[in-house]
Amino acid sequence: MKHGPVLKVGFILARRFTLSAFANFVDVLRLAADEGDRSRPMRCSWRILSATMDPVVSSCGIPVQPDQHLGDPHEFDYVVVVGGLVPAIQDLNPDYIVYLKSAARANVPIVGVCTGAFILHRAGLMDGYRCCISWFHHDDFLEQFEGLIPVSDQIFIVDRDRLTCSGGASSAHLAAYLVDRHVGQAAARKSLNIMIIDEAQMPETPQPGLPFEFATSDKLIRKALHLMRQNVATPLTVGQLSKHLRTSRRTLERHFSGALQQSPAEAGLSVRLNVARHLLESTDHSVTRIAAATGFCDASHFSKVFRTREGETPLSYRQRIERLSPA
Repeated sequence: MKHGPVLKVGFILARRFTLSAFANFVDVLRLAADEGDRSRPMRCSWRILSATMDPVVSSCGIPVQPDQHLGDPHEFDYVVVVGGLVPAIQDLNPDYIVYLKSAARANVPIVGVCTGAFILHRAGLMDGYRCCISWFHHDDFLEQFEGLIPVSDQIFIVDRDRLTCSGGASSAHLAAYLVDRHVGQAAARKSLNIMIIDEAQMPETPQPGLPFEFATSDKLIRKALHLMRQNVATPLTVGQLSKHLRTSRRTLERHFSGALQQSPAEAGLSVRLNVARHLLESTDHSVTRIAAATGFCDASHFSKVFRTREGETPLSYRQRIERLSPA
């Protein structure tokens, strides 16, 4: 007796969607679906759904051709909405919203990837649900959805029949979570290993973003912190930050002093050390490599600064974290 796939996923791609988020998600399904790397949709299947069947252009300019028209959402175990550039997702064809609401009524779980969560919120499909947003889009979300506080300190969230993730590499981990649930742990592990991802991450794994000691409603500071995070490997000077933000150095320093009781330079160092801690905890990269990735001139300087701030060397920090981690 022939059996069909045990995990069937339908994708809706927003205009200017993030190609990497989509590719990471669908490649986990592809690799879990068959033996080896043959890509036959035996255990998993995936279709790109469309209201018009026109190619959908990603944020990097590469178009993707849909497979089939919107139909009955019951044919899928999950409907996944992949977002991308914030201005572009506001122009989503209304037929997709109708389809998503139909899927919700049919109790088909709905997934928001990257800014796909914005689309689900705008459709009224996230009321009462927790929602995961990338730290990079945290402020964009707050500006669009008053009173809703997204989670920006973990890579994905599973809240009953709504699943949301921050995009990028976290898309692979969310897809692996679904494969583990429906196909099995071995298939999920196989997919990630072939994709050169060491191991599956759980939903509560923190995003390597901004330290949440910097909670503030000051928009100038938040924009500055995001710039610091985006340029962590090549730190911007206070003068460069001011120029990017189109403000004076004195104004920027006054905002940081008033809201955070520290200078922009001190905050920038905290952002870099936060990323360094994440890399020490989640990778086996050498201290030298981590020093370069976080904007330090060499491993010796990095170790000295780290020890001054953390009270221990990067190596002893990593060893302590490993001892505390469950086997």
